Amino acid sequence: MSNELSNLQAPHGATHRRKHEGRGRASGKGKTAGRGTKGQKARKSGHVRPGFEGGQMPMARRLAKRGFKNPFALHFAEIWVEDLKRFAPNTRVDEAALRTIGLAKGQHDGIKILGNGGVDRPVTLVANRVSAKAKALIEAAGGTVELIPDRPKWEREDTRAKRRAAKKS
Repeated sequence: MSNELSNLQAPHGATHRRKHEGRGRASGKGKTAGRGTKGQKARKSGHVRPGFEGGQMPMARRLAKRGFKNPFALHFAEIWVEDLKRFAPNTRVDEAALRTIGLAKGQHDGIKILGNGGVDRPVTLVANRVSAKAKALIEAAGGTVELIPDRPKWEREDTRAKRRAAKKS
């Protein structure tokens, strides 16, 4: 049987012997070793860095810089209020519940609930952010909203004001 693991082999013509470059004319890649004749790229250290355009102003410097990407920005999974209809009444809806049902996919810093449509059943919602409209819709249906507090921002213990006050006394 050819489908056994012990009998597997590459199809005919799939494997090749390694070419020995620059080993004489008989090797098939002799003399100039496939580099053509003369010029910068024919030399042993003749390759230029990526983006080098022969001394002219490179494209990366000719084009205008646009925008800014904040490395500290938080990205939230956005969930609509009408999607909460998938849950049974009086259910606790948190990130784990949203992930199991497939509403929050991928990596996010938290969950944000946005007000679109309506919800017809009371649910206990646990999220990082909730829009004012979404909160009103959930509470109108008899549900509650619990906000997960953000991590407190780090602040110096010895602020300039404290150091100056200590110096005066």
